[in-house]
Amino acid sequence: MRVLTLVLFNVFFFLFIGTTKAQNAADILLKLKKFQTVGSVLYIAAHPDDENTRLLAYLANERKLRTGYLSLTRGDGGQNLIGDEQGVALGLIRTHELLQARGIDRAEQFFTRAYDFGYSKNPEETLQMWNRDSILSDVVRVIRMYRPDVIICRFPTTGEGGHGHHTASAILAEDAFRLAADPLAFPSSASVFGTWQANSLFWNTFNFGSTNTTAPDQLKVDVGAYNALLGKSYGEVASESRSMHKSQGFGSARQRGENLEYFKFLLGKNVTTDLFESIDLSWKRIPGGASIEKEIVKVIAQFDIEAPQLSLSALMRIWSKLNSLETKDDFSKYWKSAKQQELSKIIEECSGLWLEVSATDFSYVPGDEISATVQAICRNGGELKWRKISFWQGKDSLIVSPLLKNKLSTYKTKISIPENHEYTNPYWLNLEHTKGEFEVEDVDLIGKPLNPANAWATFEVEIEGVVFNFSREIIYKFTDPVKGEVYRPLEILPAVTISSLSESEMILHSKGEEQTKEILLTLTAQTNNVKGELICPPLNGWFIRQEQSAFDLKKKGDQVTIVVHLTANGNERNLQATWKPYLNVDGRQYNASLRRIEYDHIPFLFYLTPCEVKLTLLDATICDGSIAYVEGAGDKVRESLNQVFTQVDEITTETLRKGDLSKYRAIVFGIRAYNTLDELQDCYEPLMRYIKEGGNVVVQYNTNSRVGPLKNKIGPYPFTIARDRVTDERAEVRFLTPQHPVLNYPNKITQQDFEGWIQERGIYFATDVDSAYASPFSMNDPGDKEFSGSTIIAPYGKGNFVYTGLALFRQLPEGVPGAMRLLINMICLPRHDEQR
Repeated sequence: MRVLTLVLFNVFFFLFIGTTKAQNAADILLKLKKFQTVGSVLYIAAHPDDENTRLLAYLANERKLRTGYLSLTRGDGGQNLIGDEQGVALGLIRTHELLQARGIDRAEQFFTRAYDFGYSKNPEETLQMWNRDSILSDVVRVIRMYRPDVIICRFPTTGEGGHGHHTASAILAEDAFRLAADPLAFPSSASVFGTWQANSLFWNTFNFGSTNTTAPDQLKVDVGAYNALLGKSYGEVASESRSMHKSQGFGSARQRGENLEYFKFLLGKNVTTDLFESIDLSWKRIPGGASIEKEIVKVIAQFDIEAPQLSLSALMRIWSKLNSLETKDDFSKYWKSAKQQELSKIIEECSGLWLEVSATDFSYVPGDEISATVQAICRNGGELKWRKISFWQGKDSLIVSPLLKNKLSTYKTKISIPENHEYTNPYWLNLEHTKGEFEVEDVDLIGKPLNPANAWATFEVEIEGVVFNFSREIIYKFTDPVKGEVYRPLEILPAVTISSLSESEMILHSKGEEQTKEILLTLTAQTNNVKGELICPPLNGWFIRQEQSAFDLKKKGDQVTIVVHLTANGNERNLQATWKPYLNVDGRQYNASLRRIEYDHIPFLFYLTPCEVKLTLLDATICDGSIAYVEGAGDKVRESLNQVFTQVDEITTETLRKGDLSKYRAIVFGIRAYNTLDELQDCYEPLMRYIKEGGNVVVQYNTNSRVGPLKNKIGPYPFTIARDRVTDERAEVRFLTPQHPVLNYPNKITQQDFEGWIQERGIYFATDVDSAYASPFSMNDPGDKEFSGSTIIAPYGKGNFVYTGLALFRQLPEGVPGAMRLLINMICLPRHDEQR
């Protein structure tokens, strides 16, 4: 029973992802054909977007296998081309981009607890950061749970994949291939799922840029076939799937025609002609399954694409045989359970059932009552009866109503949310994560892409005398005048949330003066009648004064902003602390901040995180004058500059072309501005003129690749942007030009300014640099060559041009004082008609 229970949970989980989609008859026929196949395959790599979507589409739809992708991380440490989300927020976006991709190529999605801590140059560092045994246990767990006949790696163990995470994914895949069959290895998952030995492990070799790992003697598979039921080739399906990785700029062109994939054998049983050579992928693998196979062949042969309901009687006979199968081993139990779920879905779709439960709002709190509309319709006709509906918290309602052809049945009800109901939150974000690993309290969720639904209903429907249970997530829907009908998932939230305008506040230190910062805390009622007080706990080194403590929010959605004054007590250089205010409501403490994420290509997202404000008493001097900021792909640098400089204006390319730039001491460009703003090609001359007349231009990193091609000139003298980077945030920084103003004015930069950095020193350094540029720093990762292109500076007329690949966009939101002091110096570089 252990396998049956967990596999049922797995499919129950996937029922709740997305909204109910109408299925056409061609899709049902494809599912029927897939029902014939008893086999699975698991693809393993490191990140969202590492997967070979063309191969996944081929395996899932042409070979009709259960096909899964195990991404070891959620991509938290990557770049973001569509917004300013970083870290766990970006990981949440990329998780849902993967799920959207799987909805297109029809594979399934899994994860481990590994946190993407950023680029790594070797697998040793990666496995140490991830806690090798923890992530290996997760890979073993997914293999035991999914029972793949074949496992395929995207990358090799020998390093051709470049990224240390890539190589580590292959190392873990090889280890897990062996250990999944060992009952003494990670016995906790063996006790739940049993052990499993996959038949073979392959490496899906590749030809990326200048790295070609394919060879004529490798196994070749043409995955470019056309699927008439989909109306697309797998190259076309793959492009649509891959184009869901929008945060990574991975929009792809559709491909048609023959397309070969290459495979190198690694472990297990070798093959010569096919990945699944010698594996019986038919129902004969299951004792008693041969008769079911004969029946499904008949159903497919007689399937009427204009009347799928005519297949119901035959499908009910298969259902009866499937349920009566005697399963004495874990393998048979696994596949019986999996096929029960497949067949239940096919029967549901053949009957034309549409089931939905919608609420009148999208957010509630524990103890609230949901007013819900329950609807059911049978669009194809047949002998269907709606018997009962039950809800997750225990409420049942007896319906007993025939579902007449194309007649919508509607039922109104109220559902009480238990007072002790958990808040909705991504399960991997409930606890604070380490530098390389998420902490997950409920081990049953390890491997899953998302939580199960937090509020759902189960429809009990009788179809031709057989009772089925179909579960649906309770959703909220509304009509947008542009997008039409829009669905969003239900949220169970705390009664009140608290947020600060910024997660990090820098307070400029001026000697002899009290250093006070106004912190604006916004309190939001998530239900009616929330009354309490703001509690500001004492903080060592700071005096705290709040303008009010009591609040009384009458209606859901009401907000109040409370001003809190924090004054530094002392003159300690770069004093740092973390402040954690909270709310007291009827003796209960609330400290959750609500962060929302909204993009059209993924569902409405949010996550809850403790309200914390990082405080830094910044020991720095600034120059006079206003600053202009040009947003690029998205970062929070401008917000950080606003905490230090008196005036920071966000300006557009139109202002760069036609506006008065002379009023700005400096113009700072956000990350990848030259990759994302094509209009900058028309701004080169005005910018050069601005520098020549005494202004400073600071350009943060850009890329020069297929994803982010560099089309425009940037600086006054030539240089190239390379992929050079230093990923060790503790790497030594050597000062090559100690007398340069950037290291001395208005702040003296020392080694202490490079302490406390996070994730990396910098990325996309300059190379092939003209002699007019100064390179003030050199640095390198352990064992790597030295790079001097992290920052380059050139005088031009009376002003200065700076290109920096230093990861300031990561450091400043985290309140790293040295990073801000260095950026201040770049902004304040003296004019060349000034004497210093």
